[in-house]
Amino acid sequence: MANDKKPVQTTAAPKALGPYAQAIVAGDMIYCAGQIPLDPATGNIVPGGVAEQTERVLENLRAVLKAAGSDLDRAVKTTVFIKNMNDFAAMNEVYGRPEYFGPNPPARSTVEVARLPRDVLVEIEVVALA
Repeated sequence: MANDKKPVQTTAAPKALGPYAQAIVAGDMIYCAGQIPLDPATGNIVPGGVAEQTERVLENLRAVLKAAGSDLDRAVKTTVFIKNMNDFAAMNEVYGRPEYFGPNPPARSTVEVARLPRDVLVEIEVVALA
C-alpha cells in the first residue's frame, strides 16, 4: 500500500521544536501538530497574556492550514491545552471570534495541563478538511 501522507512545512508558522511535522495531509484530512504562541519571524513567545497567546496560536495554525490548501473554517476538531482553567474565558473570547472558525466552529476539547512547551499558557491542535 502506498504511503499517501504528505508533510506540511511553512515558514509562515514556527518551525517544529522537535522531530515532527507542522501538519500531515492524509487523504482529505489535515492533522496539525499543536501550535504554541511563537512569533514565526523571531521564534520568541508573543508578549501578553492568554488572549494574545491564543491569537498567535490561531494565526500560526491558519498559516499551517493555508500551506496545506485549507483554512481554520474547514476545521472539524480542535484540542485546546490550557495551563490554567481560570484563563478559559479570555481564551474562549478570542477562540470564538468569527474571523477564525466562521459561523460553524469545530468540535472541541479543552483540558488544563500542568505544563506546556516553553511554559506558554495555551497550545492548540487542529484536524481539518483538506
